[in-house]
Amino acid sequence: MGIVVKMLLWAWMVLDSGVRSVSLPEITDGKFIDECVRKHNEARSSVGPPATEMLYMTWDEGLAITARAWARRCVFEHNIYLRDVRRVHPTFSSVGENIWTNYPPSSFDVQKAMNSWVDEKKHYDYKSTVCTKVCGHYTQVVWASTYKVGCAVQLCPNGVKNYASEEGVVFVCNYATAGNVNGRRPYEQGPGCSGCKGDCEDNLCRSREQESQKRYNWTPDWDAAPATSGSNYVTILVVRPTALLFTFITAYAVHHFYPDVFCYE
Repeated sequence: MGIVVKMLLWAWMVLDSGVRSVSLPEITDGKFIDECVRKHNEARSSVGPPATEMLYMTWDEGLAITARAWARRCVFEHNIYLRDVRRVHPTFSSVGENIWTNYPPSSFDVQKAMNSWVDEKKHYDYKSTVCTKVCGHYTQVVWASTYKVGCAVQLCPNGVKNYASEEGVVFVCNYATAGNVNGRRPYEQGPGCSGCKGDCEDNLCRSREQESQKRYNWTPDWDAAPATSGSNYVTILVVRPTALLFTFITAYAVHHFYPDVFCYE
């Protein structure tokens, strides 16, 4: 194969691998938001027996901002600021959290993360409120009084601390109001929506007031990089294509002025 072709293939592989390694959704991505909300509500509406007043869950920008800030740390442990609620959200009285991590980055999928949390149901005993193994992710997902969620996913090129050294991802979802109150069940079993104060849809109680969307001109004071979330995308969309174009031009120029360099044996 000629040197020109080799150079072009090499340049394309570098560009392509860079794009694939960071093609993760931002917290403003509509498809990502819809999937996070939909998967949570599917899990909540399908608890059995049904819950009497399981609230319909909607997105909250502030919770997503907090989830992104903590995910950026690339550490597999819960947010240390959750007990000081004003440092994780400007208005809610309590905030809960679920975390999922895996590698390689291409393994990330909202459904996959949600399945890992919801599958913990088999470890939870409703009558005794006891977990035989880890089940707190599940109980938070189906906590009846929780009605807002905000999620974020972060690329971790150097691995996730407390998990693995390989390049991976951290997926964080924050919730309000928080679930997992000691001694309480996540929901009361009974006829679906029998305790609703508003409308009922798929065994979930809906309220226009609770589902309203708010914008927050706010970031946590502990966010290490509030202005750099798009830096990787700038590299991909500007720097890498420019380098690839330069490679093409250089290869063509060398081939034009020094044609004998590109000979086959």
